[in-house]
Order: sequence, then structure tokens, then C-alpha cells
Amino acid sequence: MSDYTPWLVKDDPWLEPFTDVVRYRQERYNHALKLVENEWRGLKEFASLHHSWGLRLVGNQWTFREWLPEAQSVSLVGDFNNWDGASHLLEQEDDGTWALTLPKEILQAGSYYKMRVTGANGETLDRIPSLATELYQNPETYDFVAVVPDVRSPYQWKCQSIPKLSAAPLIYEAHVGIAGEEGKVHSFQYFRDEVIPRIAKTGYNAIQLMAVAEHPYYGSFGYHVSSFFAASSRFGTPEGLKSLIDTAHQAGIVVLLDVVHSHAVKNVAEGLNDLDGSGGLYFHADERGEHPDWDSKCFDYGREEVQRFLLSNLRFWMEEFRFDGFRFDGVTSMLYWHRGHEAFGDYSTYFNKSVDNDAILYLQLATTLAKQINPWALIIAEDMSGMPGLCRPVTEGGIGFTHRLAMGIPDFWIKTLKEKRDEEWNLDELWHTLGNRRRNEAHISYAESHDQALVGDKSLAFMLMDQEMYWHMNQGSNHPTIERGMALHKMIRLLTFGTGGEGYLTFMGNEFGHPEWLDFPREGNNWSYHYARRQWSLVDNPDLKYKDLQAFEQAMLKLEHKYTFLSQPAQCVRLDNAG
Repeated sequence: MSDYTPWLVKDDPWLEPFTDVVRYRQERYNHALKLVENEWRGLKEFASLHHSWGLRLVGNQWTFREWLPEAQSVSLVGDFNNWDGASHLLEQEDDGTWALTLPKEILQAGSYYKMRVTGANGETLDRIPSLATELYQNPETYDFVAVVPDVRSPYQWKCQSIPKLSAAPLIYEAHVGIAGEEGKVHSFQYFRDEVIPRIAKTGYNAIQLMAVAEHPYYGSFGYHVSSFFAASSRFGTPEGLKSLIDTAHQAGIVVLLDVVHSHAVKNVAEGLNDLDGSGGLYFHADERGEHPDWDSKCFDYGREEVQRFLLSNLRFWMEEFRFDGFRFDGVTSMLYWHRGHEAFGDYSTYFNKSVDNDAILYLQLATTLAKQINPWALIIAEDMSGMPGLCRPVTEGGIGFTHRLAMGIPDFWIKTLKEKRDEEWNLDELWHTLGNRRRNEAHISYAESHDQALVGDKSLAFMLMDQEMYWHMNQGSNHPTIERGMALHKMIRLLTFGTGGEGYLTFMGNEFGHPEWLDFPREGNNWSYHYARRQWSLVDNPDLKYKDLQAFEQAMLKLEHKYTFLSQPAQCVRLDNAG
């Protein structure tokens, strides 16, 4: 190993004892990138599994390929052969993939298919192909089948230019299914027609879409992904999602995918778990493959095929659907073998044996790939550990994200509101929390996201005003709880927006003080959609005060559009009087 000092260490003298580790990560990345360029002619070609695996129409033939190195036999079954596992057998190739070629006329658009796999364990199961791009879930049995795509009429994009933000990222975190007021799962089309105009009018320039990749259980918020290349069929068709993104782009709004590469659903019937019967494949085969908190599977980032699968997934979403970047979920769980269960008390915790260096390499390749595809891509990390260099370029010894979420800020506000009276607020503590972030690493500040709105907790508005919102939000009422709540709601957001980071985020509806919590249909609530919706009628009603909170948010965001102060070099402005 050479003896140069990475820029990351030069910029932070506290990192000097860990120079060798930072240098090792950077040189390991350089070595991996060189191998990829020599063997695959570049990172984009390395990330092109979706161009060779899965079901594809090539000329007048369908080709189907799947990586199942330990499987004993594989066949394609579906409507086209009456689900007969003996009629269309795949042949195994040298690299562990299985392949089949079919005449074009055999498979019709919209018909159903699966793989029938006899695994290394001798068990025969019908499985969903790993690169299936369209699925159907039976509403009665909840079983999934893959759908043959209609490749004859591709979506015609209206907006041909890539949007570039002229201000700092002002992000609207959103979930398509709960985007309407009716008690049902809403569609991509509804979000396109009804919600995007609201987002644009308020002044957000980015949408962060949750729960896009297919997931078996609606209430998982999309974080238990089963099919990584398929947009969830419960919201509509792939073309519907493309139209949503196209419409946002026409309004000058970029669209980010909340991507989940930190883990995957355990379900064997729908997901990747034990796909070839070997007990591992995409995931670690030992205890490292089990997530202790999420009841899910953890990827083996050191396996080349897994790297190719996940990187191809990023390229697929950016090129096929034109997403403008990603919010990576669960980055802390990816970075550390302890999955975030140990405290981060000093710098050594970021560089000891608890760090998964394979995950760091994967994330370095992922951020590099995203920037190669779109130089303006936003790549945001959800990390609560404070890993140094997470949002610095890989060339400087970092991991390459453009921003990280300032996760301590919403925790601070909730703790303050729950434990302190208004007159006990400590301005020194407030200022320290809002400004406590790594120098030269951009942060997205937020007072609350979807995490703070879930059942079991309360949104800030509901925490501040609670049941009085049901009786005293009309314009003629002067109830002290409502007056205090609205004032603090505005103050908290303005302080967070102005001092907490280099970008800003809110969750759908929280900008106007959406009451109550968010709860998906489940056995515990009689499978009700009552709380899995957004009540736009509240903010649209001129006789209610919700529109005042909305107007404040709009005026606040205009400050950044006019002055672009969030993206300016950091300035320390302080004037407080704790007395």
C-alpha cells in the first residue's frame, strides 16, 4: 500500500490515526474499478444484468436467463404451457445461469409465468424470476405471478431534458398509495394528476417516492422488497409510473427513488431468499444474513454477482424510469455487522472490525455509477452513525453520497416537546443540535419524515395540538392550544430549514399540519384505510387554519428559491440569549 494521505484525512486531523484504513478503502475501490474496466469495459457495462438476464424479446425470440448455480433443474411455467414443469426446461450454462429460448408467438403480453426450481436441497418450488419487471398480486390469496411485458409499445417520453436544480434540494417525501383522501390504495395516475400540482405550487423541487419496488405486504411501507426490478402493481402499471415522473420533470421537479439495498424480504414464495435452494446465493448463508430487527435477509455485498445485481438495479431505475437519484434506506445497517446496535462514541467505531468493507465498496461503486449516468444525481444516505466521509467523493477517500439525512434533528424536536415546557428550551442545546454536522458534508434537514408520523407516535402538529385540532382549527376560534401549536409548528420548521442543513425535507401532508398518525390496514385496526390517506380537503377549506400553515411553508421555501442560501458555503451566525 502506498503512503499518500487521502484528502479526507487532510481535512480532518482527528482521522490521522485511521489513515491506513481510509487509504485501504480508497485503493480497494480503485482496484475494483480497474478490474471492472478491464473485464467489462466499464462500470455501466458491469451493471447491465437487466440486458441479459430475465425475460427479454430479442428479434423474433424470447430469451430467459436466471442465475441459480446450485439448482438441480429449472423450467419455465405459465399460461402458455398450462403450468407444465416438464415442457420447457432450461439448460445450465458454465457460469451458473440457466437459459431458455422461445419463439416470439408463444408468449403473449399480459400472460402469467414463473420459474419452477428444484433446488440444491431437493425441494421443488414455483419462484418469481429475480429480474421480473411486472407482477400481479392476487387480491384474495396475495400470491404473485410474473407478467409478460408488452414490449411493442414503449412509453413515449414528453420531457427530454434532465432537470437540474437551481436551488438546494427541497424534498417532498411521498407515498403513492396513501396520497388521496379515499379509503383505498391510490394510483400513480392519481398522484400525477392531483398531488404533483400541489407539490409544485408549494415550492418543492424534488419528490422522494417511497414503496415503489414490489413488496408483498402493503403495511411494510415498501421496506420489505421482494422484486427489485418491478414497480409495485398495486399502484398501477410501469407506464403509469413513467408518466408520473415525466409530469414531474415537465414541472421542473426531480424524482428520487427510496431504494432499499440494505435488506430484502424473507418470503420464499415472492422474493430472492434461497432461490436456488443453497441457503445463501444473494445473502450471507450464516447469521450475518439475518437481520435481527427487521426479520429480513442481508445481502452479501462481497459477491460479484450480488454487486452486479444491485448496481444493475440502480441503472435500471435511472435509465428505464428516469429517476434522478436515490435515497438509500438503512445505510447504517449496511455499513456495520452489528447493524447499528453498538454505540458510536469515538472515531475508532467507524474503522474497526465491526465495519463491513464489502458494503463500503458496494456503496462507492453505486454512487460512482449513479454519477456516471446522471452527473446531477442526488444520492442521499439514511445513516445515523455519522460515518466520516460518507458524503465526500470517493477520490478523496469518501463513499460518494451527495447528502445525508440529518437524523438527529427530528429526534431532538420530539424529545424537546415531550420532556420540556416551552420556557425550559435551551437555546445553546438547540443551536448545537441544528448545527452539529460534519464540515464539508452536505445534509438534508427535516423536522419530521414518515418515521415521525407512524402509528405509535404522532406528527409534530398532532403532538402540539392533539384532540383540539378536531374542534378549534376553524378560522373563528382562538383556542390557546391551537395558537401555541401553530406558532411552534412554524418556528420549528423555520429553524430547521434555515440552520439544519444544505437541503430540506418534509413528509406528505405534514407541511400543512396533517392531523393524526399514519397507519396502514392491518389486523389490529380491522384492515381499515382510515389512517392510510391524506386529507387534502382540510388544507383546501378556506374556513380552516391548515391553509395558513401551508402558506407559511410556501413562503419559507420561496426564500431558498430567491436567495439560494442553503447551498452557499457554511456560515456561522449566532445571536442568542438563554435568559
